[in-house]
Amino acid sequence: MAKAGLLGMGRFVPEKVVTNKDFESFLETSDEWIRTRTGIEERRFAEDVETSEMAYQSARKALESAEVKAEEIDLILVATVTPDMPFPSVSSIVQNRLGATKAAAMDISAACAGFIYGIATAQQFIETGAYQHVLVIGVEKLTKVTDMNDRNTAVLFGDGAGACVVGPVSEDRGILAFDLGSDGSGGMHINKKNEFIEMNGREVFKFAVRQMGDSSIRALTKAGLTKEDVDFLVPHQANIRIMEASRERLELPKEKMSVTVNKFGNTSSASIPMAMVEELEAGKIKDGDVLVLVGFGAGLVWGSVALRWGR
Repeated sequence: MAKAGLLGMGRFVPEKVVTNKDFESFLETSDEWIRTRTGIEERRFAEDVETSEMAYQSARKALESAEVKAEEIDLILVATVTPDMPFPSVSSIVQNRLGATKAAAMDISAACAGFIYGIATAQQFIETGAYQHVLVIGVEKLTKVTDMNDRNTAVLFGDGAGACVVGPVSEDRGILAFDLGSDGSGGMHINKKNEFIEMNGREVFKFAVRQMGDSSIRALTKAGLTKEDVDFLVPHQANIRIMEASRERLELPKEKMSVTVNKFGNTSSASIPMAMVEELEAGKIKDGDVLVLVGFGAGLVWGSVALRWGR
């Protein structure tokens, strides 16, 4: 049985930078208020760039990083809650753009935990021997579903994409375990039943602080590891206080947690792969490192993956 791991990664970051100061001109808010409560200093807006274009650009870079050709991809999984349109799926659009002629394609709707769900799904296809290479993309254009006149949500979200190629790796590398879950009773705490995202920040915060830590520990336990074995934590980049609670639960020093929320805001399903590319480029994730990836989002859903980096 093949062992599944991440062979390569890529990301796409829109050009337009929107700072906290930019919001001061039309919202009753301030740079200090936003930074102290969320850790966000700026975010990127995609404007005229569609979700599928961001997904395609990140996928192209992931394929190059993995040294895998588009025609070698068996399945494309795109995690998004902001597709170009209800159908065709973003994954099918990307499949055509890449020329991945033998790939099946489907979108995953698990909000900010979508990339984790995608990795866990890809692992099953690889380790059962059904497929050799699965392309997993997390991409969001949250600005198109954000009310820019609502100061509670407008300052939180940004756009972007991150992708990885999942395929066979050495027995001592790859995905070790995952933990997925849902509590639909809290579904209305963050939803888009109308035109824009609506969120009960207090309830989402309480849920996230509890589940991010709990899910991380469950994934490690399934992998036969403890928090002492963790080399680096890549949490969903939603709010620095939620992220810090996860880090403290794992008893990790600050330098062992990825923080990109200050530069990109909350990019939902794109935030974890975008952060991973940042840390890989900075040399903070090294071959053989034990990583914990953990996210939460609308549903309410959560997910975590324990993996050993490398091929």
